[in-house]
Amino acid sequence: MGQIQRMHFVGIGGIGMSGIAEVLLNQGYLISGSDLREGTATTRLKRLGAKIHIGHRATNIEGAEVIVVSSAIDRTNPEISSALKARIPVIPRAQMLAELMRFKFGIAGSGTHGKTTTTSLISRILYEAKLDPTIINGGVINSLKSSAKLGKSDWSILEADESDGSFVFIPPTYSIITNIDREHMDYYGTMDKLNKYFENFVNKVPSFGKSFICLDDKNNKNLIKNIKNKNFYTYGLDKKSNFCIKNIKQLKEFSEFDLNIKLPNKKNQIIKKFKIPLLGNHNIKNSVAAAALALTVGLPINNIKKGLKNFKGVQRRFNKIFNFNNVDFYDDYAHHPTEIKEVLDGVKNVYKDYEKICIFQPHRISRLKDLKKEFTFAFKNADKVILFPIYTAGEKLKLGFSYINFAKEIIKNSRVQLFLVDDRFQLAKFIKANIYGKKIVIGMGAGTISSWMRELPKLLS
Repeated sequence: MGQIQRMHFVGIGGIGMSGIAEVLLNQGYLISGSDLREGTATTRLKRLGAKIHIGHRATNIEGAEVIVVSSAIDRTNPEISSALKARIPVIPRAQMLAELMRFKFGIAGSGTHGKTTTTSLISRILYEAKLDPTIINGGVINSLKSSAKLGKSDWSILEADESDGSFVFIPPTYSIITNIDREHMDYYGTMDKLNKYFENFVNKVPSFGKSFICLDDKNNKNLIKNIKNKNFYTYGLDKKSNFCIKNIKQLKEFSEFDLNIKLPNKKNQIIKKFKIPLLGNHNIKNSVAAAALALTVGLPINNIKKGLKNFKGVQRRFNKIFNFNNVDFYDDYAHHPTEIKEVLDGVKNVYKDYEKICIFQPHRISRLKDLKKEFTFAFKNADKVILFPIYTAGEKLKLGFSYINFAKEIIKNSRVQLFLVDDRFQLAKFIKANIYGKKIVIGMGAGTISSWMRELPKLLS
């Protein structure tokens, strides 16, 4: 990054962009940025010394030497087009991440689902081991109250977001691939292309590093066949895994498991009673990915166990937000059929005699069109679904099918009761009239559903 002093972020309020901006601010760079609206991220950055513009205008980039752009920003944006005319370098978010990782031992968490939690778990383990990594995550880590932190050590931990293909810029020393699922087809077009990107990502890991790949995922199994360097370990419930999960026990307060470790040219090892304050097999797998990496780099078992046990969670990952009529309400980021199924499966295992109510807001027209059938089967472990209109995320596409018929298909394929609501006010009325007794309520989605869930206590009072 040389002598460059002023950097401007277009879309600075995004969770990934704000994290990079915060780390660069703490390194002494002058940071400015723009976004369409204010939020917690822009408020925090302003407090740290960044110059924040609300709205995108060509004049916002005056004095900037580099423009960092979010994948969510169109190239016709006035700030980007102005920068290109002025021959100011415009680089994607992932390329800036690569620059930050260049001179460190970099750990990159990737995969369609679970990468934010996995990255956060690794961060907690390194903290317990008295290491001080630089962290750039895709979600707010509760113990940090931020998605990013500038560390003093030679370690960096970051979430590698595959949504626009730019994650292949990142040169990790260690990488994790949780799973590969049909997502972001607006960019990739085909699963073959998506798989190829992950293959390229894994092949960038050097011989002195290692990749950790979940063997329970069918696309990961195909990925393994095509990896050239074979420099990886596997983890999961699959008996062939190098780090094999055994003896799972799940309670409301925590999950517990043992780990059977089988590595080439090493004596087999069993480590018992890992505990995590998380629900679901998906989170157990995320924890094992973090533990496998930590064991491989030589961190003490006691630090690893303590890090997992003391994990404080990530915002929007099954967080309890309030109680009404003695019913607990949770918020979760699940916006893909696989994520919905995993969350509800975890809830089913520990809330066996509770009525499970899912409040769902679909996110993006393109995702709903591409995965319509999968969505209709995703709610089998719920009893009731409260369905909001689609959060379009600015997409101008036509849905191509009746939303009412989509709701009917959910009722048929997931065998649930379903209620349509238009807004948070109708939701509050429904909850007042119907939510009491032995129930659990989970809000899901990547749009405005989280803020609406947090507004509910005021509306209910």
